[in-house]
Amino acid sequence: MLRRLYDWTLSLASKPSAPYALAAVSFAESSFFPVPPDAMLVPMMLARPDRAWFYALICTIASVLGGILGYAIGLAFYDTIGARLFEFYGLTHGVETFRHGYAEYGHWVILLKGLTPIPYKLVTITSGLAGYSLGWFILLSALTRGARFFLVALLMSRYGPRIKSVIDNNFNLVATVAILVVIGGFVAFRYLI
Repeated sequence: MLRRLYDWTLSLASKPSAPYALAAVSFAESSFFPVPPDAMLVPMMLARPDRAWFYALICTIASVLGGILGYAIGLAFYDTIGARLFEFYGLTHGVETFRHGYAEYGHWVILLKGLTPIPYKLVTITSGLAGYSLGWFILLSALTRGARFFLVALLMSRYGPRIKSVIDNNFNLVATVAILVVIGGFVAFRYLI
């Protein structure tokens, strides 16, 4: 199943709708969707290395815009939507600790967690919940998400053919590691805060 998704994503890269699909996934991931945009970004960059930087820009902009939605969920709708998302991910017990940490360390939380496999939607929602400065949130989100996606673009533009070969020859292993990284991000959020 994952192999078909990978192959489909590679074929999607040649279609005019590819940037829109990538933007939608990146937007959704920053506010409610559980799958990181890398699942779409990496295969698209491998299929079209000439557009790697453009795809990184799309992911950055869409991720920040989706982060603003996540922020709004935390700020205005935490008791309904936000709490349900945290319950769905099994992360309700760490929210208050995370929220109180924002008073002193909010900027570091956004910068560090935006680069890690910890799901960014959890950061965006708790930023709104804590009432963190929206201006700083947008600026720091743009910096951290941009750094992450442009680093992927750099790696894909330099080592894309080798990376594609490794993925193609070891797909099950690579897919398993990717899934474990995503799960590890949720676990890290749950136990490290």
